[in-house]
Parts: sequence; structure tokens; C-alpha cells
Amino acid sequence: MQRVTAQLVAGLLAAALLSLLAEQCLADGGGPSLAERVIWAVNAGGDAHVDVHGIHYKKDPLEGKIGKASDYGVRLPILRSSPEDQILYQTERYNEDTFGYDVHILDDGDYILVMKYAEVYFAQSQQKVFDVRVNGHTVVKDLDIFDRVGHSTAHDEIVPFSIKKGKLSVQGEVSTFDGKLTVEFVKGYYDNPKVCALYVMKGTLEDVPKLQPHPGLEKHEEDEEEDEESEVGEEGGKKKVQPGSKYRVQSGPRTPNPYAADNSSLMFPILVAFGVFIPTLFCLCRL
Repeated sequence: MQRVTAQLVAGLLAAALLSLLAEQCLADGGGPSLAERVIWAVNAGGDAHVDVHGIHYKKDPLEGKIGKASDYGVRLPILRSSPEDQILYQTERYNEDTFGYDVHILDDGDYILVMKYAEVYFAQSQQKVFDVRVNGHTVVKDLDIFDRVGHSTAHDEIVPFSIKKGKLSVQGEVSTFDGKLTVEFVKGYYDNPKVCALYVMKGTLEDVPKLQPHPGLEKHEEDEEEDEESEVGEEGGKKKVQPGSKYRVQSGPRTPNPYAADNSSLMFPILVAFGVFIPTLFCLCRL
């Protein structure tokens, strides 16, 4: 009897343990970790680095080949980034012409390209503006880092794409894919294109780690939502937002419209003058 009871207790404990393990697997998603999903990562302009999520960034493979590496940002603390990973935003690679990286991808699936930036030199917008292309598709247009987040502040550009049966799909565009993803930083009219770090991972937007919150950016987003609500017309359609209006800080109170003033008070003396002048003229003509 005691032997049967011991076996029963052992069975119950084993079942409870398996249940806990199953719940833990479900809580963890039951799949590979974030670091295991990353198929390629580079610390542009810098040395190898392992971030807080376990992602292994390789030393920049373009070192000594194209562009210039800069560690100008190491003297600055980077907002929105953990202290352990600020180096990913403090170093960078830039070039006086378009440059890029090649990533070899063999398997079909959904992927995410994450590009890390911080403006550590310029202190105003419209000083460094450039595009980003993926296999010829423009995925980021007129990127002005300072205009997006300000100075010495981490900013991630996140681009989802998918590969299926030899086709690359990104932002609604499709092209032939031969196993090589080419990420290019395109020279624009303002200074040189650059990147601080970048990686490619399997997954969706929900799998990408978020940067720390930034009170200033949250305020901009709230203002933008209010602007979008105010742009809804009487017929329910939205008005077109002018380019560059996002994250724009108002410099002062709105200037009154001089043409919107009520000029009716100015018309009264004129009407009185006409009322006096016409009878006077009539009397003079009778004389």
C-alpha cells in the first residue's frame, strides 16, 4: 500500500513539474530567443559587441575598404539607450558617396532590418539628410536624424520585409531575390550618409526590442495625433500633411491673420461721408 502511495505521489509531482515547464515554454513563446533569430549584425565603425539581448555584433567588415569609421560620439552619453549598449550609437561609418552592406539570406520567411542611428555632431536639422535603399527599393526617405529625435539620442529605423520563392517583398514593392540583401545608405544633398549599427533578424515588428521612452518624443507624438484629428474635413477625409511637419516644434504663438479682422467699423465713416456729400452736391447743382 505504501509503495502504491509513493508511486502516486511521484506521478503527481512529475505531472506538476511537466505542467510548470509547459507553462514556462508558452510564456517564452516556445521558440528561439531574440539572439538566435538574428542572422547578421554589425557594429558599424566599431569593434565586436554583445548587447543586453545577447545579439552578437561583428566588427565592421567595411573597415579599410570603404568610407570612414568615427568614434566621435564616445564622448557623449546617448539618450534612450542602455549604458551597456551606448557604444552601438557612439561609433559610426560614413562615406562621401553611397555605400552599403551585403547580407546573405538563404531561407524564406519574414524578416526585420533594424538600423541604429544617433546624431552626435550636428546640432540642427537639415544638416545631414539621406535615403536608405534595400535591393533598390527606397525604404527610408529623407532621413534627418536630428529632426527625428534631436542630438545624441538613439533612433532605430525598422524595416520589415519577406522573402518567398525567389521574391523580395518590402513596403508593398516586389522584386527578384537572388539570396543577397543589399542595404545602401544613399548620398543626398546634405552631408554624408551614415549608420551606427544594423542587424537582420527573423520575425515580426513585435519581436524587435523597443528603445527607452523619450518624454520629448512622446509629446511630439501627442501633438501629431491632435494635428491628425484636426485635419479631418467636413466630409470625413483627411487633409494632406506637409512633408517635414512631423516632430516640428512651434517657435511661438500663432500669428493672427490680418485678413480675418472685422472691417465693418471702417465702413461706417465712409457711408456717413457719402450720405453728406451727395445731398450737398445736389444742392450745389440746383444753385
